[in-house]
Amino acid sequence: MRMTRSVDSVQFLPFLTTDINNLSWMSYGALKGDGTLIFVNATGAVLQTLYILVYLHYCPRKTAALLGVFLLGFGYFWLLVPNLEARLQQLGLFCSVFTISMYLSPLADLAKIIQTRSTQRLSFPLTIATLLTSASWTLYGFRLGDPYIMVPNLPGILTSFIRLWLFWKYSQEQDRNYPLLQT
Repeated sequence: MRMTRSVDSVQFLPFLTTDINNLSWMSYGALKGDGTLIFVNATGAVLQTLYILVYLHYCPRKTAALLGVFLLGFGYFWLLVPNLEARLQQLGLFCSVFTISMYLSPLADLAKIIQTRSTQRLSFPLTIATLLTSASWTLYGFRLGDPYIMVPNLPGILTSFIRLWLFWKYSQEQDRNYPLLQT
């Protein structure tokens, strides 16, 4: 984004869903008193917020929508759901839905990838990171016996394998129309 001073080739949805996901899981961790959930997701929220700020610097028209989403979520869970147990269950379900949407968002270009036979729109390192992260969270949720953590991370494993298959099927060798950086 900085090099091109544009967001034309960058999707906003993965940034938004991941940030909302991190903030939601951080809140869920706070309600449960789970330091691991709080620390990991606070770190992720800071990083995603920085990415969003850079994105918004080059595409300011999305600012109002982003602020609206955050205020609606905060208002609902912290002001309209006073019962702690109900808030924990509803926030767990909300986190689950957003985790699934976060894992599915990179596949938004699936038709284009198949049509062009190019994986240029996908990130291989991000795919590996997603596979490892979703597998780790699935095991963590299993260890805690928390279906809100375990179940929504299973699609992350599945979508990572789909993306790995796409990388295998449409080798990036044919995508390289740019010079490699010398180290």
